[in-house]
Amino acid sequence: MLPMGMLFAFGLQHALVMYAGTVAVPLVFAAAMHLSGPQTVMLINCGLMTSGIATIIQSVGVWKFGSRLPIVQGSSFAMLASMLLIGQIYGVRSVFGAVIGAGLAMVVLAPVMARLMRFFPPVVIGCLIIIIGLTLIPVAGRWIGGGTPGAPGFGSMANLALAFATIVITVGMQAWGRGVWSNISVLVGLAAGSVIAALCGMGHYGMVVEAPWFAVSTPFAFGLPEFHAMPVFIMLLSMVIIVAETTGNCLAIGRVVDLPVNDVTIAGALRADGLSTMLGGAFSSFPYNAFTQNTGLIAMTGIRSRFVVAAAGVVMIGLGLFPKLGALIAALPAPVLGGCGLVMFGMTTVGGIRELLHVRFEGTRNGLIAAVSLGLGLLPMACPDLFTHMNGLARLLLGNGVLLCILSGVALNLLVGQERN
Repeated sequence: MLPMGMLFAFGLQHALVMYAGTVAVPLVFAAAMHLSGPQTVMLINCGLMTSGIATIIQSVGVWKFGSRLPIVQGSSFAMLASMLLIGQIYGVRSVFGAVIGAGLAMVVLAPVMARLMRFFPPVVIGCLIIIIGLTLIPVAGRWIGGGTPGAPGFGSMANLALAFATIVITVGMQAWGRGVWSNISVLVGLAAGSVIAALCGMGHYGMVVEAPWFAVSTPFAFGLPEFHAMPVFIMLLSMVIIVAETTGNCLAIGRVVDLPVNDVTIAGALRADGLSTMLGGAFSSFPYNAFTQNTGLIAMTGIRSRFVVAAAGVVMIGLGLFPKLGALIAALPAPVLGGCGLVMFGMTTVGGIRELLHVRFEGTRNGLIAAVSLGLGLLPMACPDLFTHMNGLARLLLGNGVLLCILSGVALNLLVGQERN
């Protein structure tokens, strides 16, 4: 437990890092479902508030719920395709019903899913952490370019220069900053980059003026959820991705903070995911999982306290209750986020490389396992159109590099993982 000032300074870093990813899901969902402006703002506020509550449950722990690791919870972008499919066929209320149903099933099945932990040897964990980091690099690239490829001004010299300046400031503070300044290097980079953007006329803060000061999220804002068997089944199948990502992030963060991660830890994390997902459905929000972006921040700063992450949860609840604060954070220029993101996601990748340095390759088939797992994990990013002829759910699952890396690594370890004769 750190002093209160430092606790919330470090927590604010985590909130800033995950903010863009959290608001992206309700923004895309609202646009695809043709929701009104007030409904969109309400979805964002609900998402931030429940994300903060979910983060506190996951990091602090409540009974058997929570990993008690410094894990930030956010809306899962991987579930968006399934939610849009359900919404277009059954309606918005069926989406939230499916979210609640899938969350309940995950709470019940968490101990069974956690027993899969024994199939994750160091070679699989190392490959998984590398894929998590590399999969996020394109996200940083889109932020650096301005946010949306193909949009006017994407990749302009102004955006690239702003991102480069943010990288230089962040790296400089991390490398040469003393004490707390080194630990909050990302926060300094975000603040300095935003000031530079404002001075250059690249900051847009109109939404801050228009946003209300205070708003309380209420449950079932779209009406009582509707429960249908097929939407719940589709959502539950899609939750396989959340299971894979949460398991992978628990293992990755366990390595970063030097804490053992066992079946009990994974079960608690998955129960927290399920409970948070049920809460999200009740408050017109979406499924939650461990946010990969924040793993890189922990690795970079060395701040391992789970209470810092809990403080980030409090910040997110505040952002959900005070829309003006949320609008201020949302106004952060994308190239500034991209500059900091590039450094953090690269640090996540380096964590995986360090893990593989402890793997014995001589006299084993670990090299073959790593080669295939890394190759398959990179396919969705290297060739995004590869699975275009697959149907909806298969395309959703095969298009997730983290899931492909986990499945191939576990399968190969079982089939060929024994030492050579």
